[in-house]
Amino acid sequence: MFESAIEGWAVMERAVELAKAGESFVLATVVWRQGPSSGQKGSRAIVTAAGELHGWVGGACAEPVLIREAKKVLDEGQAKLIWLGQEAEFAGMHVPDGVVAIPISCQSDGALQIYIEPMQAVPQLTVVGRSPMAATLAQLAADLDWNVALIDGNDFTSSDVSPNSIVVVATQGHGDEEVLEAAIAGNPVFLGLVASRKRGGVVLDYLASKGIASDKLANIKVPVGIDLGHTSHREVAVSILAELVQLRAAGAFSRKPTTKVSLNVLKPAEVIDLVCGMTVTAEKSNRPFEYEGTTYYFCAPGCRASFEKNPTAYLAQEAKC
Repeated sequence: MFESAIEGWAVMERAVELAKAGESFVLATVVWRQGPSSGQKGSRAIVTAAGELHGWVGGACAEPVLIREAKKVLDEGQAKLIWLGQEAEFAGMHVPDGVVAIPISCQSDGALQIYIEPMQAVPQLTVVGRSPMAATLAQLAADLDWNVALIDGNDFTSSDVSPNSIVVVATQGHGDEEVLEAAIAGNPVFLGLVASRKRGGVVLDYLASKGIASDKLANIKVPVGIDLGHTSHREVAVSILAELVQLRAAGAFSRKPTTKVSLNVLKPAEVIDLVCGMTVTAEKSNRPFEYEGTTYYFCAPGCRASFEKNPTAYLAQEAKC
């Protein structure tokens, strides 16, 4: 139990690291188990947007299912409870609404219920400017528990921007062009300019003359904010935040994983174990077996042995699906 608690703290520390990096992830918690499953009640794991698993909820049967379902949860933004068990268990059984029953066919007779919840990253908003409107926008976003930085235009550089940044340029004609050019270099997930449509057009034309790519300029929202009609200077901040909240709810600020992947390393393809239906990677550790020129992979020795005995039966079953 003590060892499990230590592992749980490590998972939560990793969760804090991901949150600070502005990355979304999924937190998985075992809420029920039936022995001899190796997962324990209260065991936790994290699945990143890139499909990396940190922590422990179960063995070879549980992990690929968890990663697959976690990716769905992160895409849909809705938590779910999954129930992993033997197919015979679910026959004639009432599965409660909201619970996703997933038959597994491993050698053990254990079962798990795992609660999977998406942890959406806190938006990282950088407001560039020193006007009362800029200060109001920063304060309103901070009240929503967003990570906010308010930076004077003279102090702003591309190093203040990351691929997860939402940048609003509110320099009000004081170096708009230079600030936008620096922001573009940081490749933010969103970039908006507080300006009239006419003034914005002038700024964009200038940046185009400087050789800024047209696709980069097309991604600049100008004027930024929902049109609320005639509003005061500080009320413009409300219109900008309203648009940002709307875009976030629509998934426009989906976080980009910051994990660097070597271009020389290819991830193994994912395939289906034809015996138990599990998702496995096509690599040597997953017991490859060649039949009629095609290589098949299996989650456990028992699955491979079953396939070896009667491959045509499993291939015929696959063809019906």
